[in-house]
Amino acid sequence: MRIAVIGAKGLPPLQGGIEHYCAELYPRMVTQGCSVDLFARASYTETKLGKRYDYKGVNVIPLPGLKMRGIDAFVTSALGAIASSTSHYDIIHFHALGPSLFTCLPRIASNSKIVVTCQGLDWQRAKWGSFSSGLIQLGEQAAVKFAHGIIVVSDALQTYFQRTYGRQTVYIPNAPASYADSDSQFNYGKELGLEKGRYILFLGRMVPEKRPDLLIEAFSKLQQTGWKLVLAGGVSDTKTYTAEILNKISNNPNIVFAGELRGVRLAEIVRGAGLFALPSDLEGLPLAMLEAMREGIPVVASDIPPHQQLVAGRGILFEAGNVDSCLQSLQWSIQNPQECAKMAKNAQIYLQNNYSWERITSDTMRLYTKLLNSPLSEGALETTESGLFTITGKK
Repeated sequence: MRIAVIGAKGLPPLQGGIEHYCAELYPRMVTQGCSVDLFARASYTETKLGKRYDYKGVNVIPLPGLKMRGIDAFVTSALGAIASSTSHYDIIHFHALGPSLFTCLPRIASNSKIVVTCQGLDWQRAKWGSFSSGLIQLGEQAAVKFAHGIIVVSDALQTYFQRTYGRQTVYIPNAPASYADSDSQFNYGKELGLEKGRYILFLGRMVPEKRPDLLIEAFSKLQQTGWKLVLAGGVSDTKTYTAEILNKISNNPNIVFAGELRGVRLAEIVRGAGLFALPSDLEGLPLAMLEAMREGIPVVASDIPPHQQLVAGRGILFEAGNVDSCLQSLQWSIQNPQECAKMAKNAQIYLQNNYSWERITSDTMRLYTKLLNSPLSEGALETTESGLFTITGKK
């Protein structure tokens, strides 16, 4: 099976959920005999333009773009769609709604089956202006119109596509990315002035919809506990917002900005946390939360639908956007470590049973195969109670 991948920035993953998703999924497909070409951004891969390279069996093809906010993704996605349309792929898989604007090109110009994975409603993200948000919404509509199959990573997204477009989708969730072995002596954490098990961790991009500002405000109101707050994550077209965050925490010695962490340091800081907090207003199915749950870290999160799917009964939820509710949840969690540990253990077991890359790879391969064997030129796949795919739509 020949597969083209469009929408990921590149491999190996440096930042971004889609890149980590592709890094886990496609090498596994290669081991099952698939040929995978991933069209990447030359600016992300830092390789010479047009110089292909191998990542765990995946053929990464850097494409030119423009180093302008939001433009780079659209340019490389368009070029990837054009290139894939003439190369006789079995499957052309678009990741995210913005790149899906170009699903029409291979749908018209090739016999390939078109698949779109929606990790979240990106047009709702605060970093995009009205023009960019409008383009991403057009990408969503193009996905509904031109994709043979749409994958969503959460129950909430599946409900959204059904209610908004009457379009059936296939639910295949995320799973946590693999972590490196970490320093059992916690030396990097000590360099940051941290004590193992005595800090709250926020892990994610510094963007408005993830609400690190709300978490900072709630933490600042905590009674003196000896705990610290660690903010770990990169900048995503939001330098002004990040500067505001840094200004807010500059006079608080109990708040540590660790920046973007990778590899051994990332694993060490996650595993050493006493609590993981994600106060987002908008998420698809957050990989960072899955990773914390896998490591057995108690979770405190806003009560948006994707978080409810993961955390309900296995962590603490607070009212999204409500500082006082967040404060109360943090305070309770710090004061009730045994109850939190029980919930964290339940979350760990739940994750092991329901969110694995082997299962995701199997389900995605099954979707590909079903599409290739289907005589329908237009339609949607849905999952039956037995777990088997059925096709609905027009011939």
